[in-house]
Amino acid sequence: MALPVAAVLVALCAAPALAQPTTTPVPGPRDPNQPPVSAGPESATHAIGDAGTGLAVVRLAPDSTPTNTVLPGFGESLPKQSAAEIGVGLASAQANTEAFLAYERAVAQASPLGFAVQGRAPQTPGTLVQTASPDNAAPVTGGLNPPQTPLDTLLKVGLLNGSVHARWDDGLGPCVQPLADAGTSVASLSVLNAIPTLPGSTDLTGMLTQDTPKLDANAKQTLIDSLKGLSGPLSRLGGLLSGSADTGAQGSLLSLPDTLSARSTVELVDLPGSANKAVKSTSTLQAASVRLLAGTPMEIRIDVVGQPTLTALSTGDASTSRVTYTAPVLKVSQGGRELGTLDAANPKLDVPIGIPVLGDLKLPVVGGLAERKLDIGVLRLQVAQLNEKSMVLDGPLRQGGPVIKGFMLGATARLLDLQLLPTDALGLPNLPSALAQVSLGEQIVRAAAPNGGVVCAPVQTPPGGGGQAAPPKDNPPLAYTNAAYKTIPIFWTGTALLLAGVVVVAALPMRRRPLKPVTGLTTGPTTEPPASE
Repeated sequence: MALPVAAVLVALCAAPALAQPTTTPVPGPRDPNQPPVSAGPESATHAIGDAGTGLAVVRLAPDSTPTNTVLPGFGESLPKQSAAEIGVGLASAQANTEAFLAYERAVAQASPLGFAVQGRAPQTPGTLVQTASPDNAAPVTGGLNPPQTPLDTLLKVGLLNGSVHARWDDGLGPCVQPLADAGTSVASLSVLNAIPTLPGSTDLTGMLTQDTPKLDANAKQTLIDSLKGLSGPLSRLGGLLSGSADTGAQGSLLSLPDTLSARSTVELVDLPGSANKAVKSTSTLQAASVRLLAGTPMEIRIDVVGQPTLTALSTGDASTSRVTYTAPVLKVSQGGRELGTLDAANPKLDVPIGIPVLGDLKLPVVGGLAERKLDIGVLRLQVAQLNEKSMVLDGPLRQGGPVIKGFMLGATARLLDLQLLPTDALGLPNLPSALAQVSLGEQIVRAAAPNGGVVCAPVQTPPGGGGQAAPPKDNPPLAYTNAAYKTIPIFWTGTALLLAGVVVVAALPMRRRPLKPVTGLTTGPTTEPPASE
């Protein structure tokens, strides 16, 4: 009986693996007249584009946190992330004809704030979003109220305004103007009111490392004594970020006295010599001036000349697709004295931060000359930093989608990148390579189109007023994902076989082994058994 029972158990366990694999059906809408939930039938129109613009992005301890992934060991090959990131005035526009969900074909979003801690980014409330399809005749505008976050000491945001508009034509799909358009503007902004990666005490006795390469014992003691005489701790840059006692204003490393606005658009433009279209993604910034350490004797003024614009145009062909960037020109001055000009030819400028060794100065010296000072940090200003990437398309852009052959390209750029770097003189333990980083006007664009351009052909709508066909009454079974669907039948089958075995064993008569006769036993007590036993 053991062999048939084992065969039955093996057959039951192998049944899910040997069964014909089925696919879980896509649920349809309850109302057949509502817009389709999924992508529906394949369309001859294929286009992907997105543009993102951030008014300001703050990164604490950049390139200091390992990237976590679900794949073992894969995170070691990826670049490290910042310990914390916070962005303000984020405007993004996306268009994707290959999106599975119909309302994700065109998305325009304006967010007042976004933050991430060690790569984990929760959803921020107070965001304006408009999606298509269905089509939206008018944009959505309104004020954006930044929520309270644990990172408020790093960023102070004034009044924010946002506008979003996403469209989709029921007949021509993405061949409509505008396709996706998002914009944000901020009236006032102050960034890095404190440096959390620096100690909050003016006394560094016992905190400096013993292996500082450029400082001997006397120089270390001079640094400790000089820091004690400043009006604030290092986390406030020796008092430069403490604000003004007369006006009560809070200090900041970077501030905007004028309005800063950002706009991101995705559209289809005419392709010369063809009836088809090209995908164009554009990111635009408008800024007048920037202040560093505003309200202090060390204030630095940065005037923005020109409007930085980043554009990605994809025609489907690598020879005619291109990335265009209009780089800004930044003029840096302090107290009426020009420190330098930042442009495409001179993209970097370093401004030292020093501690005065002699004199009665209560604040660090920034960019100025002193008789004796010890540089503990550097303000590094960078402009442009244009990075481009491209890829030839030859395959589906989504799982189960059609094979598309074309070309995709993208680029990133920054209006102004401000880094606070420590020098060798600041011998504090566990300091990152960059104490903080502020990216003012961060721009990202991407565009993809098939060979020959985007075909603006009518979209074949499924029956039922543009919605999906009603699902059949007899729905097919769900797909098998593992053997758990057969767990209960196998359990009761095993229980029944166990009870049957008990009955069989109890019903059969017990067969007893005959006893062997014993001879040669004595009746009295003995010390040893007979040899016959």
